[in-house]
Amino acid sequence: MAQYTKHPVTAPPTAPERESTGHLLLRGYIILVFVAGFAHTALYNLLGIYGAGAVMIVLTLAAIAIGIPMIARARPHPFPWRRLPWSALGYVALALVSVTWSQWRLPTVLTWLLLAAVTVNALLIAHALSWHGIVRALASAFKWILGLSLALELWVSLVVRGPLLPNFLTLPDDDINPHWYWVRDNLFDGGRIQGIVGNSNMLAIISLFAIVTFGVRFALRARWRTTLVMWMLVAAYMMVRASSATTYVCALAAGVVLMIALLIRRARTPGARARIYAISGGAVVIVVAALIVFRRPLFEMLGRSADLTGRTDVIWAKVLERAATHPVIGNGFSSPWIPTDPSFDGWIIDQGITVFHAHNMWLDVLMQLGAVGVVLMAAAYFGLLWRAWFFAADRPRWNLRADRPYSPLTLLPLLFTVILLVQGLAESTPIMLWGWLLLILFSFKIKSVPLVGVGLNEQSRVTEHGSTARRVP
Repeated sequence: MAQYTKHPVTAPPTAPERESTGHLLLRGYIILVFVAGFAHTALYNLLGIYGAGAVMIVLTLAAIAIGIPMIARARPHPFPWRRLPWSALGYVALALVSVTWSQWRLPTVLTWLLLAAVTVNALLIAHALSWHGIVRALASAFKWILGLSLALELWVSLVVRGPLLPNFLTLPDDDINPHWYWVRDNLFDGGRIQGIVGNSNMLAIISLFAIVTFGVRFALRARWRTTLVMWMLVAAYMMVRASSATTYVCALAAGVVLMIALLIRRARTPGARARIYAISGGAVVIVVAALIVFRRPLFEMLGRSADLTGRTDVIWAKVLERAATHPVIGNGFSSPWIPTDPSFDGWIIDQGITVFHAHNMWLDVLMQLGAVGVVLMAAAYFGLLWRAWFFAADRPRWNLRADRPYSPLTLLPLLFTVILLVQGLAESTPIMLWGWLLLILFSFKIKSVPLVGVGLNEQSRVTEHGSTARRVP
């Protein structure tokens, strides 16, 4: 006998799909890798050189243990061997081979192991996570770094009430070089803060990366948007308090590129795009020329010297002098330089401390791996910049439909790449540790998954969803 009911005949409600425990653990591990990569100096100040090295060894062994079974089982999808960033991997191979002619073989071996560890972890991250997963992991890592930096600065100023040395030492010795301090207790006196990374320039550039990441998450309409705004304000505050002239220039360059990319997205015809390219290119040339001509008053306005704080007259001159001895294949890989090695100990002194990199990525590569290394590095970064630009500027398309909306996420690799390239003019970090991690990560990810939400490693495919792809929150 039929029965009447007020309820519709539909499937009962079900709970939303949740991430598996294994995937949550994987994402937690990747966040840890990001924190260890960006805040590597915090590990050094906390655990010492051997402790920091042990952490990298454990993370690398974990990446191998996770990655090999994943590739062997072809899960979640077959590993795209042909889409690896071959120019960057060629640089890694050249760095290893350089041990045969290196002028400092022990630093070459030690720093190459660090380079290989970062490379393995970057490849694992690119293969294991979707685009949205990568951005979420980056955002989480930056929250940890900024939050711990603010907490440490507050603790030093309110509890310790004095400068803090590595390993939480507080020696009342006025003769200590201030550059040895982990935190200088400048939070309330208007000076430059350093955070857990122990370096104002490093804290500033991490804060800029965080602003870009949080902004992309906000544009993606992620949950807790009010919290994201608060984190952006924290990152902006710490970037200003770190007061890095290089970071300000990076922020300006990223802002200009962002504006051009958004204008290109709004262009309706190829002719309109061509006009934007021409006008933007001319404007960039004029701005760069103005920066070169008026660099002295500009740097004085930022509180910096015209020689980039001794880089041109001291550091770069000596690096070029050593690079000239082996201009083709270089003197041997070492990124960073090992300050205790006789080849570098006391070679270049800045503020009473032995310098551990050339403060210019291109001069550093030239000295270490010669013109061959410069060509490989230029190919790696040019390839990333080229793909990142069209990843951001071109409308997502895989069939005849040409009206799909742009994703704010596609702007992130482009802005990160521009920041790295501009920073590389005054620092060498884009060729080591987190700079190298970002290069490998984005190069491999863009080549293997050129469409957000569609492709081998994403959570939806064209063949499964036809002309539309499921949006991943």
